[in-house]
Amino acid sequence: MSKRTRQVSVGGVLVGGGERVKVQSMTTTKTSDVEGTVRQIGALEEAGCEIVRVAVSDEADAAAVRAVKERIRLPLVADIHFSPKLAAAAIENGADKVRINPGNIGGEKEIKYVADCIRAHGIPVRVGSNTGSIEANFLKKYGRSAEALVESALYNVGVLEKFGVTDIVISVKASSVPLTVRAYTLLSERTDYPLHVGVTEAGTTEAGIVKSAVGIGALLLNGIGDTVRVSLTDDPVREVYAAKHILRACGLEERYVEVVSCPTCGRCAWESMSLAQKVAEFVKPYSVKAKIAVMGCVVNGPGEAKDADLGIAGGQGYCLLFKKGEPYKKIRAENAEEEFFEELKIFLNDGNQ
Repeated sequence: MSKRTRQVSVGGVLVGGGERVKVQSMTTTKTSDVEGTVRQIGALEEAGCEIVRVAVSDEADAAAVRAVKERIRLPLVADIHFSPKLAAAAIENGADKVRINPGNIGGEKEIKYVADCIRAHGIPVRVGSNTGSIEANFLKKYGRSAEALVESALYNVGVLEKFGVTDIVISVKASSVPLTVRAYTLLSERTDYPLHVGVTEAGTTEAGIVKSAVGIGALLLNGIGDTVRVSLTDDPVREVYAAKHILRACGLEERYVEVVSCPTCGRCAWESMSLAQKVAEFVKPYSVKAKIAVMGCVVNGPGEAKDADLGIAGGQGYCLLFKKGEPYKKIRAENAEEEFFEELKIFLNDGNQ
C-alpha cells in the first residue's frame, strides 16, 4: 500500500495525496529552440508523459518558457541550477513548477529570493538532491551517502518552509540503485511531502532501463513514490515507455494491453518472435485492459496463457488461435501474422468495448 503523502497541483495535474503515480520526462532540446521543444513535448505527451521538465540554463531559455507554454498542454517544470534569477524569470514566464538543486542554488538569501517568487505565483517546487551536488558540510559529515542526500534535501525544505513555501516535492537521486533505494526509504520515513523517484544518470538504453526498473520498482512496491522518471541517454520518449512498463509491472496501471510471449525454444517452428514484437508495437495506443498472448508452440501455449483474452500458438505448419485458453480457430502458419492481426483488430476495436 502506498504511503499517504501531501498533495500538490502541478499545472492542474495532482501529485501525491493518494493520486496514481504520474510519469515525467525531460526534453533534450535547447529550450530557446521553441519549435524543437514543442515538437518533442508533443511526442512525449503522445507516449504518455504527464509532466515535462525543461532545462533553463540562460535568459533565452527562461524567456522561451512563455512561448513553449502557449503551445503545449502538459504542465511544464523549469529545471534550475546555480541561478535564482533564472528561476524567477522562468516562474514569471509561466512555469508550472521549478526544480532547484540544493547543492548549487545558493544559501538562505538565494532560496528566499526564489521562495518569494514561488509564493507570489502559487506554484510548487521540487527540491532535487543528487549525489553529484551535495553541499560540502553534508559531505564532510556523512560522506557520499543516503544520509547526506536526505539531510541536504530536508535542510533545504526547511529553508523553503521558513519563507512560507509548503507546496514541495522532494527527490534524492543517485546513480547507484542500492543508494537510491536507501535514500528514498530514509526520506519516506521522515517526511510526508510527495516524492519524485528515479535513478539519476542511469545510462544508455538497455542498462538504464534495467537500473531504473530495479530501483524505481523496488520503491513503488514498497509504497514509495508519487511521480517517476526513467533517466536514459536516449530519446526521452523511450523514458516514458519504460516508466509506463515499470508502473504496469508493479500493478499500478491497469488500462493497457499486456502482451505475454514465451522465450521460445526448439519446439517453435514459426516466426513467433517477430510477431510478438509487432503486436507489442501495435497495441501501444490502446488504453483498454486486455491481455494478448503470442506463444511459440501448442504444447504449452494455450495453457500457459490461459487468462489471455486472445492468443496464438504455433505448430508444425499451422497455428491455433485461442481465447481464455480455449482454441477456436486453426490457421496455416504462413498466414498467421495476417489472420492474427485481423482478429486482434476486431477484438480491440469492437470486441473489447
